Amino acid sequence: MAADKKIILRVAEILINELKLEDVTPETFDPDTDLIDELGIDSMDLTAVVLVLQDEYNITINEEDYPKLSKIRLIAEYIENKLKEK
Repeated sequence: MAADKKIILRVAEILINELKLEDVTPETFDPDTDLIDELGIDSMDLTAVVLVLQDEYNITINEEDYPKLSKIRLIAEYIENKLKEK
């Protein structure tokens, strides 16, 4: 399943804002970049991003699902699945 482009761009925007990333825009952020291995995001960073996503999309992201959220595309697909469950 291909993740929704709007959600991918929004997740990228949230990551850029929360992590204060420079030299990247939502449009240029590769949705398949490994956030942990390539960007060095730690659990505190991920938690901050998850809190924003939960508010934004009115969903609950379970802590045991955090390991699945290693790429923007995977986060977008996770959000889509949560929205379908509503």
